[in-house]
Formats: sequence, C-alpha cells, structure tokens
Amino acid sequence: MLKTVLLKRAIITFLLIIPSICIGQDSNLGNWIIYFGNKQLNEKWNLHHEVQYRNYNAVGDLEQLLLRTGLGYSFNEGKQNILMGYGYILSENYLGDSDNKSSVNEHRIYQQFISKQSIGSVKLSHRYRFEQRFVEGDFRMRFRYFVNLNVPFKKKDETAYNWYGSMYNEIFLNTESSVFDRNRLYFGLGYKVNKTLRFELGYMNQFFETSGRDQINMITFVNF
Repeated sequence: MLKTVLLKRAIITFLLIIPSICIGQDSNLGNWIIYFGNKQLNEKWNLHHEVQYRNYNAVGDLEQLLLRTGLGYSFNEGKQNILMGYGYILSENYLGDSDNKSSVNEHRIYQQFISKQSIGSVKLSHRYRFEQRFVEGDFRMRFRYFVNLNVPFKKKDETAYNWYGSMYNEIFLNTESSVFDRNRLYFGLGYKVNKTLRFELGYMNQFFETSGRDQINMITFVNF
C-alpha cells in the first residue's frame, strides 16, 4: 500500500514539474541516434561514455554531434553515484530562415550526482548535473535536473521483465539573467536483451521560451 502511494506521488511530481510554456509552441520533427555506454571498472568505479548524433530531420541533416565521457564513483550499495566528466559538442546552426549553416564548437566540463530508488518493480532515478561550458570563447554555466521513471512490463506466467516503459523530464537552468534554458519531456518503449544490452525507442519534446522541437529518439544502452 505504501509503495503504491509513493509511486502515485512520484508520478504526480513528475507531471507537475513540466512547465506550462510547452502549450501552443511551434515544433518540427527531428531524430536523435544515441549510444550510452558504461564500463564497470570495479565494484565502486565506472567509466561512462556516450555518442549522440542529432538530426534536424530523419537523418543526414546534422543538428548536433555530442561526445561525452566521465569517471564515476558509486556508494550506498550502488544507489548513488557521483561523476565528473568532459564533453565535446559540435552544433550546426541554421542562419535565420536561410539554408546556410554555421558551426559552433563547445567544450564542456560537468559534475553530476545520481540517486536511484525502487518502488516495487518500478525504478525511479534523479540526476543533478552542473556544467561549465566553453562555447567559442564564451564561458557559461548551467544546472540540469533530470527525473526518470522506468516501468517494466510482464506477460502472464513470465518472470522476466524484458519490455519496459520509460519517461523522463529534464529542466535546464542558466546561471545568467535568462535563467530558463530549455525543458525536455520524453516517453519511450524499451526492450532489455540481457544484463548488458537494451534498446529504447521514444518521443521527446524539447521546448524553449518561444519555440520547441519534437524528436524521435533511438537509444542503445551497453553495460559491460
């Protein structure tokens, strides 16, 4: 009974943090192809790495290439993890309403803390990330809060939870005067092949103060 109440509260909290400015914004469809890798060095230490290939359309019109890595340390029986890392981001931005693009290079240092908990078979995780961004000679800082729900599905008379539903919300806040940067809301369906490999396909809406974009996300997770 207590677990059910906690789950309901978690879902309500998840929905309440979605800013209302997502209503009535212009949006168009793009595609993100994402790889997340995690190498467990030992019981405590892990090496994170990821590649994200983001397109304005289905494929072939690069919006952003993101490469990120980091070294993490787990404690409290693996329920918490602190990590420090580096990211390189190449952005291809359209100039106004033209077909011309400009390339923007960004180097990023970040620190993060992840906390995980279980409510029955449902997994809930929180990620707090602080970024120091070096964008073409301009220095910026940003805070991100990410909350994720992972709900496994089980067929009758089966014990394995291969299929699962995933949803998350992530808000980005700048340290400058224009505090709100963006928000991402995601719903996806995943399949766990084994303890090492899983795939996920989902829809994400990313919105800013006056505009937004819809994204199809194709994600591969590898733990080894």
